Amino acid sequence: MKILRQIIIKNLKNSKIESLLSMIFVSIETICEIIIPLYMAKLIDEGINMSNFENVKKYSLIIFILIIIQVSSGALCAIFAVKASTNFAYNLRKNVFDKMQTFSFANIDKFSTGSLVTRATSDIINIKQSYQMVIRGAIRGILMVVFSTIVMFSINKKIASMLIIAIPFVFISFTIISKIAVPIFSEVYKGYDDMNNILSENIRGIRVVKSFVREEYENKKFKTVSDYIYNKFIKALYCLAAWTPIMNVAMYGANLCICYFGALAIINSGNNIAQRLTTGELMSLITYSTQMLMSLMMIAFLLVSILMSIASFNRINEILSEESDIKNIDNPIKEITNYNIEFKNVCFKYKIKAQKYVLDNINLNIKQGENIGIIGATGSGKSSLVNLIPRLYDVLSGEILIGGINIKNYDIYALRSSIGMVLQKNILFSGTIISNMRLGNENATIDEINKALLMANAKQFIDELPDGINHIVEQNGVNFSGGQRQRLCIARALVKSPKILILDDYTASVDTKTDKIIREYLFSNLKDTTKIIISQKIISIKDCDKIIVLDDGEIVDMGDNDYLYSNCDIYKEIYDLQIQGE
Repeated sequence: MKILRQIIIKNLKNSKIESLLSMIFVSIETICEIIIPLYMAKLIDEGINMSNFENVKKYSLIIFILIIIQVSSGALCAIFAVKASTNFAYNLRKNVFDKMQTFSFANIDKFSTGSLVTRATSDIINIKQSYQMVIRGAIRGILMVVFSTIVMFSINKKIASMLIIAIPFVFISFTIISKIAVPIFSEVYKGYDDMNNILSENIRGIRVVKSFVREEYENKKFKTVSDYIYNKFIKALYCLAAWTPIMNVAMYGANLCICYFGALAIINSGNNIAQRLTTGELMSLITYSTQMLMSLMMIAFLLVSILMSIASFNRINEILSEESDIKNIDNPIKEITNYNIEFKNVCFKYKIKAQKYVLDNINLNIKQGENIGIIGATGSGKSSLVNLIPRLYDVLSGEILIGGINIKNYDIYALRSSIGMVLQKNILFSGTIISNMRLGNENATIDEINKALLMANAKQFIDELPDGINHIVEQNGVNFSGGQRQRLCIARALVKSPKILILDDYTASVDTKTDKIIREYLFSNLKDTTKIIISQKIISIKDCDKIIVLDDGEIVDMGDNDYLYSNCDIYKEIYDLQIQGE
């Protein structure tokens, strides 16, 4: 509950005034609703029963005014409650998204994509609805129960005390039902995570599904998780459905008791004014008992909603409390003057408990402006090696130096701003070509963008588009071929004017001719930029100043093409298979 309170307070911000106004207006609405039956009793007893037309007019006018105030307050309460809950959800969603942006790759690996989507959407919607119900329903329900009970006891203590018997019955039944239903709803949220994972995976891989004619299999997989969510929901709703007849029994039973004993009180009181119960008072008792029991039902459902939202709060808190394992030190260095790279006894593995290192005792020196090639079998640690340079992951032991300074001492923004990366997976964002290019540098000029496109050998096919660099990029860049996406990603990295350029298997989607053109552009135009090229193709790296051969997380050998061909069996085997074979 402490965590719940902290999250609410932190995310209220611009919702405090609306929340307060909503609670004020719901209080006014409730007070009017409590007062109205008292004047209804006076209208009956002092007006209608006594044929006093003046009292009828007076009390009717008062009731009419109270109804106007009640309706107006209710409307204003609803407006401010919606604003407050919407602002609260907005702040919470923004904080969740901002927090996710701070995550390192290691943090992101802890959560599935579907789970993050569910938490940022469905869970926050649950919290929003619960918050709206609390600021309206909780105040109304508590005030109604308290004041209705006070007024009923002021009218007739004996009859009012009968109603108290129903309250334990209501809450005991609620406790039993909630203990059964709430855990089921928690399981439903996990089902939503699985469903979103399947959806996102299926949408991204729809071409693969269709090419392998696996639609029926995917439909069955989706149906399985959908049926799981459906069955859990039905089970929980069956539990909650039992609540309605229980409340009806309590409410109608209490009203029957009040009617029966109230009628006896009216008949038996005779002329005893001290014990007398009027018809209007009896009607007020019935009204107040109904109001009180309905309020108890409202509070009970509110508690169910809160219990359900606590599960959502806990899932949101897992994100908000997750601390990135990659942070700036105090007073980090914000300027990098030398871009020589050195790996000193670097060891790395993705999980601490893993028995084997992904990279083991890596020692490496790269001078600024060198062209470095990295080759090795799949799973040898090539991508892991380059991901350590911009601190997408941190080393487990050893250190990486740039300009003789440990990269952990640099400001993360300054470090990553100086590094351009083209990852194995070509990711383009919805928007335009120019908006994607400016991800690398938001202030990039058209000339700078065109220059980057030219070096990435993308200028030609973009010039053929009717709207050029303003051409629309659809989600994931599906309106471009794999090779075109690859070249746009290279251009995006070049727009940054990086001092270190990392190309992770960039040749996978381009032909040999295009690969050669890109390398010639890069080698001739970026002489001061350190270029690190990961490739499975010898032809893409054989002209590099230094080639690093990785095998099973270790550097087997390094040198230029001639040296490695003569001294490294792994490199010679790959070379013969690819170059001599061709």
